[in-house]
Amino acid sequence: MTTARLPLFPLNAVLFPGLVLPLNVFEERYRAMMRELLEIDEDEPRRFVVVAIRDGRETAPTATGMPDTVAAAPPAERAPGDGFGPDPLQTFHRVGCVADAAKIRERADGSYEVLATGTTRVRLLSVDASGPHLTAEVEELPEDPGAAEDGDTSPTDEAGALAEGVLRAFRSYQKRLAGASERSLTTGADLPDDPSVVSYLVAAAAVLDIPTKQRLLQAPDTATRLREELALLRKETAVIRHLPSLPAADLTRDPTYPN
Repeated sequence: MTTARLPLFPLNAVLFPGLVLPLNVFEERYRAMMRELLEIDEDEPRRFVVVAIRDGRETAPTATGMPDTVAAAPPAERAPGDGFGPDPLQTFHRVGCVADAAKIRERADGSYEVLATGTTRVRLLSVDASGPHLTAEVEELPEDPGAAEDGDTSPTDEAGALAEGVLRAFRSYQKRLAGASERSLTTGADLPDDPSVVSYLVAAAAVLDIPTKQRLLQAPDTATRLREELALLRKETAVIRHLPSLPAADLTRDPTYPN
């Protein structure tokens, strides 16, 4: 299994492979991370790991590294592990996602605007808070299609069939979420046909809580993730059908970001 040591960026969000992650980096410990990444040649990947914080375990300010809605005084300088308990590894979910920072722009006030894309799932093996920012030793998690429930069907064919069912359920879910406004729906041409990509896109786009998204991220294989998504979409669509209104309808019209 391939292992690596990479900068670690904890968030109150789950990042999936292939999804875009915009960040506003204002704390010094994360600014130090961005300065280090900028030292890497532009032709090389500038990688860091995004990991979700476990419910009830965070003692740092919420939305670490995220944009603030109002102007505020510069935050106090904090040690890399501040707010994450005596053993940060226990504070974070063990499965995260490597992010490749395609854009890192420093602002006049020293904060950074970052645009990254999720690439590969990884498992956290250890967390080190001794440097200017958190780092983690991680191992890459392969994305397997999964075993077919029908012994006569190949795993790839099984995952493909499940992906088609999930896309149909997702369109129905979008339609309900958008208040049956057909023009707001994503067209079939806009949706991928690779089962693993479908599974990540739907997991990121559906309105689900962090524990559920985390469970989908760490599913052992594509087929398992798709089966769970199919059940979730059918359940959520049935719930929405009985709601008189839903204020989150704009979520189906705006670009989806995992945070």
